[in-house]
Amino acid sequence: MNQQLKPNQPLVTHIYTADPSVHVFEDKLYIYPSHDLDHNGPDNDNGDQYKMEDYHILSIDDLNSTCIDHGEALHRKNVPWVSKQMWAPDAAYKNGNYYLFFPARDKDGIFRIGVAISKDPAGPFTPEPNYIPGSYSIDPAVFTDNDGKTYIYFGGLWGGQLEKWQTGTFLPDAEGPAITAPALGPRVAELSDDLLTFKNDAQEIVIVDENGIPLTAGDEDRRYFEGPWMHHYNGYYYLSYSTGSTHYLVYATSKDPKGPFTYQGRILEPVIGWTTHHSIVQFKGKWYLFYHDSSLSGGVNHKRCVKYTELKYNADGTIQTINPSEL
Repeated sequence: MNQQLKPNQPLVTHIYTADPSVHVFEDKLYIYPSHDLDHNGPDNDNGDQYKMEDYHILSIDDLNSTCIDHGEALHRKNVPWVSKQMWAPDAAYKNGNYYLFFPARDKDGIFRIGVAISKDPAGPFTPEPNYIPGSYSIDPAVFTDNDGKTYIYFGGLWGGQLEKWQTGTFLPDAEGPAITAPALGPRVAELSDDLLTFKNDAQEIVIVDENGIPLTAGDEDRRYFEGPWMHHYNGYYYLSYSTGSTHYLVYATSKDPKGPFTYQGRILEPVIGWTTHHSIVQFKGKWYLFYHDSSLSGGVNHKRCVKYTELKYNADGTIQTINPSEL
């Protein structure tokens, strides 16, 4: 189905979409969202309401055209290791192939990250038979640097199980750090040349304040929660992410793609719904923020819609904060 585009309006309305990862492939915008199922189950902090089981890939020729839904690109039933909950994906291109990276629970209920391959950016995608060795948690975001190295960023608190991996081993009863202790950061690993494995163990990214002191777990306005995204602008790496419980999209910068990163400020104030998840992309000379909210469903947290708006930088490289109520 096709739908005419308007800024800050749902890209599509015939299905619920969220968590958009956006890339320019073949001179078009391709959007890789999660697909919210329409159900009336309860919400909880573990994310059981997010029952997503397949992916629909969207594309846009330009921002004056329509958004095209290319249909189902991958379904849970075709991935041998998955039990449920195919959450926020991302995509990458290399060596003539398109790669879809996706988190899901394995047969033991542990979130892992899988990868599927296609010759077409819209799919369908053929999954690898098992998840990436050494992968865990949720929200993969893949970034290829100017030197050709490709990194995967990932991790989410609470339902995303990041607290349970603090020792490097899954501990089902593990809790997060004390509120005065350093916050947990996202993970980063360099991918192999074929993008199917980690070159080394994932390492934690440290996010610090303006004085170089790590943000604490109790600093919920600034600390990392989920949804990492990486882009490069004016010589700096920009790590943007969701604060989750306080509903901000924020960012930090570094000269190194592995950090540490210094907190800079907010990108997006709270939207309708519990939190948001985003991507940032340059397209035809402008920068855009793709995000989601729950406006299409009247505020139901697991019935969301993807939107976009222009992103603007100040002369010093800081990002101008966007207030959804003013759009």
